[in-house]
Amino acid sequence: MNSFFDVNDFTRPPGFPDSRFDLELSLIQSGKKAVVGVDEAGRGPLAGPVVSAAVILDPENLNWSLNDSKKLSESQRNELFIWIQSNAVSYGIGMASVEEIDRLNILQATVLSMNRAIENLSIKADFVLVDGNYGIPGRRQVKAIVKGDALSLSISAASILAKVTRDQIMTDLHREFPVYGFNRNKGYGTLEHRKAMKIHGQCPHHRKSFKLKSDPEDR
Repeated sequence: MNSFFDVNDFTRPPGFPDSRFDLELSLIQSGKKAVVGVDEAGRGPLAGPVVSAAVILDPENLNWSLNDSKKLSESQRNELFIWIQSNAVSYGIGMASVEEIDRLNILQATVLSMNRAIENLSIKADFVLVDGNYGIPGRRQVKAIVKGDALSLSISAASILAKVTRDQIMTDLHREFPVYGFNRNKGYGTLEHRKAMKIHGQCPHHRKSFKLKSDPEDR
């Protein structure tokens, strides 16, 4: 157990239905006032940027409907996207472009987008909670949480902001390049998308460093 989080000393406030803000509260009680949740969207697609979000929630104004963005419907995500923007203490969005992904690799580009999201907060972060098991290299006061987007409200909020923001970007790109179905596949390598790439080739928003796997029917 980390020294800043002693479960024996922590008491969950009345009205908190579960543990998904316990870690944030323990950090706040230890003096880390600006506790930030960070998550990304778009590490795996064949096209489009990787997008990260950073969110500082108000402990006195929490929304327990926040959850891993993948567990929410599109309408639920869109509603919570608006709520987060209206009620969070601060939030920031950061991106890494297709060119940066190809030049750096997807892992380093993801870290770059996360750092940009944190830097775009209006408040300096005291401590960062990030989804996954890798953390943010070079940044101090960070804790990586596996499946954090389902275990931490702050990371849940970040996952929603990142997902909705990236989905909108891909929907906008669909208007420019409709043959790939970006509005449906969001750049992921669906059968529809891969077939379109074989017919039309790559557009400027495809990741050149990502290899297109062959289908069994092509072998």
